[in-house]
Amino acid sequence: MSSQAGLRSGSTPLAVRMRPTSLDEVAGQSHLLKPGSPLVNLANDATGASGSVSVILWGPPGTGKTTLAQAIAHSSGRKFVELSAVTAGVKDVREVMEGARANSDLYGVSTVLFLDEIHRFSKAQQDALLPGVENGWVILVAATTENPSFSVIAPLLSRSLLLTLETLSDDDLVTLVDRAVSDPRGLRGAVVLEDEARAMIVRLASGDARRALTALEAAAISASAGVDELDIDEEAAGLPTITVDIVASTVDRALLRYDRQGDEHYDVISAFIKSIRGSDVDAALHYLARMIEAGEDPRFIARRVMISAAEDIGMADPQALPIAVAAAQGVQLIGMPEGRILLAEAVVYLATAPKSNASHKGLDAAIADVRVGKIGRIPKPLRDAHYPGAKRLGHGAGYQYSHDADFGVATQQYLPDELVGTRYYEPTGHGNERDVAARLEKIRAILRGQQSLRGD
Repeated sequence: MSSQAGLRSGSTPLAVRMRPTSLDEVAGQSHLLKPGSPLVNLANDATGASGSVSVILWGPPGTGKTTLAQAIAHSSGRKFVELSAVTAGVKDVREVMEGARANSDLYGVSTVLFLDEIHRFSKAQQDALLPGVENGWVILVAATTENPSFSVIAPLLSRSLLLTLETLSDDDLVTLVDRAVSDPRGLRGAVVLEDEARAMIVRLASGDARRALTALEAAAISASAGVDELDIDEEAAGLPTITVDIVASTVDRALLRYDRQGDEHYDVISAFIKSIRGSDVDAALHYLARMIEAGEDPRFIARRVMISAAEDIGMADPQALPIAVAAAQGVQLIGMPEGRILLAEAVVYLATAPKSNASHKGLDAAIADVRVGKIGRIPKPLRDAHYPGAKRLGHGAGYQYSHDADFGVATQQYLPDELVGTRYYEPTGHGNERDVAARLEKIRAILRGQQSLRGD
């Protein structure tokens, strides 16, 4: 028999074959599996007397949502029904509810309904779940990769416990991979996995158990194929060996956790902007690379870069905004992948530039005053004097044309009387604003009639 044949069990993927049948076999999520926790109670109480609460499992792909649901069903002895929101409709949900109600009334058997990707259900479809959950006909175990606060209706959330799954650690993945190599359900010890190859599989999986087992299976088949093609006697030559080179040839890049509509989208862009603001150029480039590799719209990235230039750098380096705008326009003109070069230059410039948020803080302070009615009347010299009768009202009278004054600054009141002396813009001592601050003090003194710009 060939090596490849010995590694497969029909057409069932390794990740499915290795799915735990009890909570004891689950790797990771220890914070959810402590004695007395809702999931443990749900698994251990077959009658439903103490473990009848419905749960929503929220976490990234490959963290064990389906695994936990099936382990609960196997451990509890309850009837287990599985639906996918991708294919199921309201009719399917109602049929499950009717069957669950009959089983509960006639046989005293409770039903666990596992609903995968519940965020794909419409409001009407989720509404169809409410009677069964409300009356205890079913114990709902729903899984989602998107924030339930935005994707699950409030009545269903209020009737369920929200449990957050964490990305699996490297140690958890090592446990799963080693178990899959030796377990009769898995590779049955038919291959040897080198330590370096195991470490590479774990690194490439990025905390995703399914990804790790899929990579292991592909590498095992590739290693076995090499033995078969060379017609080597396995007993004489030893078992096929999974090496780093074999893993590299079967899995070409790490899995990127990124959903352009989900939490990871917002988390990565948040980390990107905060890294620029924090002047960590390496972190900024890292998050830029993650977005580019995940296929993020480069125009979205460019917009955020422009905002960062104005919000976090501002007058500390006035060149930051023109550079960000130029990068955005360039990306529009040339597209990707070359557009990444323009984005990289802009990001490096912004991350290494001096920082100041004084400009927009000044505007926000002014807006706050306006909103509470701190407005006042515009001084008459500043009012429009071009319409008939304006001069008779004194509009424009006494206005001093700045270009006629020494050094282009005239002693004159611009703020309304109620706001005279108010300061909204307070420059920092960073970068260009250090010079702006010194000049601004002189300008404000001239406006008050207290100083000249001579010698500036």
